[in-house]
Amino acid sequence: MSDLQTPLHPKRKKVWVDYLVNFRWVVVIFVVLPVSFTIYFLTYLGDVKSAMKSEKRRQKEHEENVKKVVNRLKQRNPKKDGLVCTARKPYIAVGMRNVDYKRARHFEVDLSAFRNILEIDKERMIAKVEPLVNMGQITRATVPMNLALAVIAELDDLTVGGLINGYGIEGSSHIYGLFSDTVVALEVVLADGRVVRATKDNEYADLFYGIPWSQGTLALMVSAEIKLIPINEYMRVTYTPVRGNLKELAQAYADSFAPRDGDTSKVPDFVEGMIFTPTEGVMMTGRYASKEEAKQEGNVINSVGWWFKPWFYQHSQKALKKGEFVECIPTREYYHRHTRSLYWEGKLILPFGDQWWFRWFFGWLMPPKVSLLKATQGEAIRNYYHDNHVIQDMLVPLYKVGDALEYVHREFEVYPIWMCPHRLFKLPVKTMVYPEPGFELHHRQGDTNYAQMFTDIGVYYAPAAVLRGEEFNGAEAVLRLEEWMIQNHGFQPQYAVSELTEKNFWRMFDGAHYEHCRQKYGAIGTFMSVYYKSKKGKKTEKEVQEAEAAILEPAYAEEA
Repeated sequence: MSDLQTPLHPKRKKVWVDYLVNFRWVVVIFVVLPVSFTIYFLTYLGDVKSAMKSEKRRQKEHEENVKKVVNRLKQRNPKKDGLVCTARKPYIAVGMRNVDYKRARHFEVDLSAFRNILEIDKERMIAKVEPLVNMGQITRATVPMNLALAVIAELDDLTVGGLINGYGIEGSSHIYGLFSDTVVALEVVLADGRVVRATKDNEYADLFYGIPWSQGTLALMVSAEIKLIPINEYMRVTYTPVRGNLKELAQAYADSFAPRDGDTSKVPDFVEGMIFTPTEGVMMTGRYASKEEAKQEGNVINSVGWWFKPWFYQHSQKALKKGEFVECIPTREYYHRHTRSLYWEGKLILPFGDQWWFRWFFGWLMPPKVSLLKATQGEAIRNYYHDNHVIQDMLVPLYKVGDALEYVHREFEVYPIWMCPHRLFKLPVKTMVYPEPGFELHHRQGDTNYAQMFTDIGVYYAPAAVLRGEEFNGAEAVLRLEEWMIQNHGFQPQYAVSELTEKNFWRMFDGAHYEHCRQKYGAIGTFMSVYYKSKKGKKTEKEVQEAEAAILEPAYAEEA
């Protein structure tokens, strides 16, 4: 491991913001957690109220709300009102990217009413939902029916609209792909006020394939039809410790869900990996189990959803000491296993939040809402986190995971690291994210003729240099990370802080089909471009005017 030694940085002088960050837990304890709990409870009551309405009434309300959106768009004066975006407050988004485009002149359209489950169709195995329906809400409705979305993102607050317009993944993505790959149809409002339904095989198929990763810059989504799958009451989870160098850990991870002999019966229903040190990790595989199977003699049932239970990542880490073990977890609790601790970010927010006394007496207040954490941090703390903290996901081909882990160690030295595989399908059109050309000719582990296996490497925490009190330049580190991904056919989900220039943005993503949809459906001059929306920093009035006039670098930037 000598080649992975990270250089020591000069010591960093403490500034007043350091003390605000160190004692931020006071605000979290006395303000954020109580208010979060209240919001969660009121939201739950709203969900119950919605579920009590008849399907016919929900659909009628939906149609009325769609008309309001159409009328609002028609009120816009293109010469003075700015580009269209939703009226949601900038801090409400779960992602850590600054929503700086809302600090410049813009035209707001209110979509806050679109948070209802419109239909659960057991015959077609389709859930029709509005864009603000979140993962917690949908699993409360479907799991009791022994149904679930094919891909369920782990955090309760993640919404359908964000996961489709942006990016979503879960432990089942090695089978079903990204969240957007499970969508059957999209109902959207175009720039001219037309309401259309896009599917992969109708006249709006190009729009259907263009919307994922577009960040809502092609149209306003008002509902989605998403694939359902049958499930059982429990998830039988196997925790397997692995040891070795990072390349060996990466191989053990690949072997956990992509058998080298190609035997599909060995492929688990769910999989994730956690790297705890440069030489240790735990691979978790899950298979659905019925209530009868789970309660057979000798099986261990662990209800991880109780507020007093150890945080899931710490629970899984026990495998490094006790060896491989197996347990059955209620399915819905397994889906949301990382919600309470926000993976391991909760440890930074509340340093004592994982202690037994806090979990027993205050764990029921967890988790803090990400939106409230952002709303209470202020500009100084926000900039501090951008410079001294990392929240990034790297989507890289499976065969490059070992190289990526070594790069992350050298550049950030952040642990734990989360790993989750996903298929990247070969689609009829080349979308913003796409498999490597000719991948199917190499017959690499995990690949098929129709999809290349990728992995999301989640890097969430303070780098070791920061924890040691040393200097660390977060912006430069992210810039280098982005260039590494561009060179290795990787992709960066745009919920995170990005340092990409427009030219490099289109080196990472393919813009041809996106630009085709922008032009065909009149998005230019009405909706922001995806780069404009993702770009770090407050937009000037000049930038707004240029964006309105579509004076942008072409989406087909030449290779550097």
